Order: sequence, then structure tokens, then C-alpha cells
Amino acid sequence: MKILIVRFRQLGDTVLSTPLFNTLHATFPEASIDLVLNDRIAPLLAGHPAIRRIHAFSEAERHNMARYLPRVWQIVHREHYDVIIDQFTTFYSQLFALFSPSTRYRIAVDKWYSRLMSNYTLPKCGRGSMVDHNINMAAPLEAIRPLQRDRHISLSITARELESMRSYLEGCGLDLSRPIILMGVTAKLSSKTWAEDRMAWVIDRFTGRYPDAQIIFNYAPGAEETNARRIYNRLADGRNVFIDVQTRSPRELFALAHFICFYFGNEGGARHIVHAAGKPSLVICAPNSLKSTWIPQDEVPAEGVSADDFGPTDGLPPARRYDMITKEEVWRQLEKAFSLLPASVCKD
Repeated sequence: MKILIVRFRQLGDTVLSTPLFNTLHATFPEASIDLVLNDRIAPLLAGHPAIRRIHAFSEAERHNMARYLPRVWQIVHREHYDVIIDQFTTFYSQLFALFSPSTRYRIAVDKWYSRLMSNYTLPKCGRGSMVDHNINMAAPLEAIRPLQRDRHISLSITARELESMRSYLEGCGLDLSRPIILMGVTAKLSSKTWAEDRMAWVIDRFTGRYPDAQIIFNYAPGAEETNARRIYNRLADGRNVFIDVQTRSPRELFALAHFICFYFGNEGGARHIVHAAGKPSLVICAPNSLKSTWIPQDEVPAEGVSADDFGPTDGLPPARRYDMITKEEVWRQLEKAFSLLPASVCKD
């Protein structure tokens, strides 16, 4: 059996798709599973034991039909897939199904155009778990055999990459025998970023309560770095904040995650990468992000703070919802979560 999973989406969504890959691999160990991904995310999935091949598409290919269409046609007609699962389902991703009418299982999210191009359509995620929704994309295959559902979020890394990260962190002055906390103090979109003054207040409380802890800010170059350095400059005492420690790719971020003991900050893709490394987290959820959807519940402790925790939010604009999340409550939950960490979690 040959399976193709089409997964054009953002970083965090892709990490939360790994339980689908694992479920398919466990259920059909004889199958070869291929993946269609954005090229900037593809390296993160390299070496994943469930994946045979990754078809990486650049942004230039995806937005140029003269390049996109021939490549989609070439992939499906060269490989002759038995199953195509279009996880996010857009009109353009559905072209994989359209160009492969002989594929027995063409599975997509239910949209008017997917009903024309796929022969199995499933409901959108709604308010449920994204992990469970992703796994359920394989539900039509239960006609072949029962699914061996595996909710484990997983990525792969090499010993060489871990050793390189260890050397880098030590070269930056971090003491790997002391706790290291990764903080997502900012985000790519302002609509997914909690107020900087409140974030700085919480960090000051944390460094005062845990003076032995070392903090790394997670940020991307450009606007995120500018925002992160502005928050750093707001701190009353930034001595234990290693502002210049940076990762150059999601894969390096995954390597870094093996040396931390906790993630705190804005909810997003970095949190999911840390989760795949088995490290606990507490995140502040954006106004339109549901904890029940985006924070997986499994053996890795993961909690979130959202406006819904403070009262009804129906009809409120996003900015007002963010304002409902108080710095005092975030600090209370952070202190509680961090104080409950087992000592083993902080050892690399």
C-alpha cells in the first residue's frame, strides 16, 4: 500500500499531525507513507520513522500554477497512490486527488469542492482535539483493518545534532546542570501575542522566585527579535536571560528542546515542538485559539490560560479577550506548574 498525506500548513499544525503518521505506520506497517510539505518545514520531519519520502514544495512552486500543476501531476502519476489524505483541504491541495481518480481512498475535509474531487469527506475539527481530528482523517481506512491509534507526538533527531546543540549552549555560557526555561515571549502575528508589559512582569516574578533558572527567549529574526529585545529591556533583572541564544531552524529548536525543562509563553508551533521532546508547558492562548483544540492532553503535562477561563467571551473583540487574561493569574499558574516539575525533567 502507498499512502500520500498532503499537509500544506504551518509549523504547529504539522507537528500535531505526527500522531496520524504514527497511527498509519502502526496500522499498516507494510505501507510506504509519503508526505507533501512546505519546504521550510520539511527538514523538521527528516528521519521520522513513519515517513518514507517528503515532497517539499517551495512558496514559489505553490503560488505559480505553471509550476505547481505539472509537479502535482508528476507525483501522483509516478507513484500511483492507494490512499491520498488531504489534511487541511484547500482547492489547490485537492488537485492531488483530482489528478488521481484511480486512487481508492481520496480523503479530505468536507468542503463543497472536496465533495467533487475526493470520495471520502470528514467534518472539520470544530471544538475538539486537533490530534484526534488528524487521526480521524484515517477513519475510512478502517474498512481495511482497525486503526491502531497512536496519539504520541513525535519527531526525530540525531545524536550528532544533540551534541552540536550541547556545545552551542555551553559556548553561550549556559550551565546545563541548572534548569533552562524556553520562553515564547512574542509571536509572528500581533493577534497571537500577549501584552509585552504583562509578559515582562511575569518574567520578573519568575526570575525573582527561581534565581537558579536560566531563560532563553524563542524568537525569529526580524520583528520577533525586535519585540523580544524590547521585552528584555523592560526586565528589572535580565542577568539569567540569555537573549542572544538563537536557533536557525525548527530542527535546531527541537534539538534545543532536549536541554530545557519547561516551555512558557504564547501558544504556537514552538510549544508543539517542545511537546514532541517530552517537555511540559504552560501557554497563553490567543483569543481565537481553543485550549481543547490546540493543547494536546497526553503523558506530557501541557496547560493553557485563555480568556474563557475568566468569563464569557462571546461577542467580545480579540483585544478585549486578551485583556481578560491577567498577569496575576498567569503567574499563579506558572509558579504552580514549575514547582510541580519532577527533577528528572530538568536533566538533559
